[in-house]
Amino acid sequence: MAGRVKTDRGYAVYLIPGVLASLAVIVVPLAMTVYTSFTKWNGVGEQRWIGFDNYTRLFGDSLFWGSFTNIGLLVIAMAVIPTLLGLVLAAVLFDYVAKKFGDRWAGLFRSGYYLPQVLPVAVTGIVWSWILHPSYGSLNKILDTVGLGSLARNWLGDEDYALYSVMAVMIWFQLGYPIVMFMSGLSRIDPSLYEAADLDGATWWQRFRKITVHMIKPEFYVVLVTTTIAALKIFGQVFVLTKGGPANSTLVPSYFAYENFFERAQVGYGSAISTVLTVLIVILAFLFLRLQHRSDSLR
Repeated sequence: MAGRVKTDRGYAVYLIPGVLASLAVIVVPLAMTVYTSFTKWNGVGEQRWIGFDNYTRLFGDSLFWGSFTNIGLLVIAMAVIPTLLGLVLAAVLFDYVAKKFGDRWAGLFRSGYYLPQVLPVAVTGIVWSWILHPSYGSLNKILDTVGLGSLARNWLGDEDYALYSVMAVMIWFQLGYPIVMFMSGLSRIDPSLYEAADLDGATWWQRFRKITVHMIKPEFYVVLVTTTIAALKIFGQVFVLTKGGPANSTLVPSYFAYENFFERAQVGYGSAISTVLTVLIVILAFLFLRLQHRSDSLR
């Protein structure tokens, strides 16, 4: 037993670099942000302690609540729709494309869907800005060419359409991740389960609902929690596409915090926004993990 304890302590040494990196990159900045949220500070000079004033102001700020309304719609676009659509597409690629055309074609489609994930955010944002541009954008040009010019819009410049345009871009951007995750999960399902279902006369939809969805629940929870967190902290795409406009119609909490940090020099207020967002992400992650644990315990 003594030798076992000594061996475990020896392995613990290798955790030190990771622990130090986490302290330097996550814990210390988070603690500083939380402290700063209770102060009034413009980024230079001395911080003045003001208690909960930033939070009182925050919860009465219509822009703050408006940003959370927008983020709710982006959660649908980045988590709900890609997860559900990705699950169906992964099943089609795995069950149909791979069996009829071969694994190479299924892998090609999978790589194509995943490509937006590996491209720099700035590049994809700029390209979509060109596509959606009201004057020379290819989307309006295509609509005009096929006789639907009346449907052309200033997609990112009109507050009635800007958020929905960003949502469409984010569905395209996020779709590849669930497909890759679900296809990985499908590969570990015992083929004999599908064979037994076929012998019983089950349709593809029955196999999908009763076997596929049930067996890849772990991947489902992982995808849902990671995409939800990604949606809550979205920044780069909004920054490149709309900068929160027009008229704050695409404002999200992370960009609202950025505005207060760097454009308005209200660092304490920006820290309060970041702190609330962090608490929300932690709570949602905890709830997802609890649901996953409860689901696994019932299996």
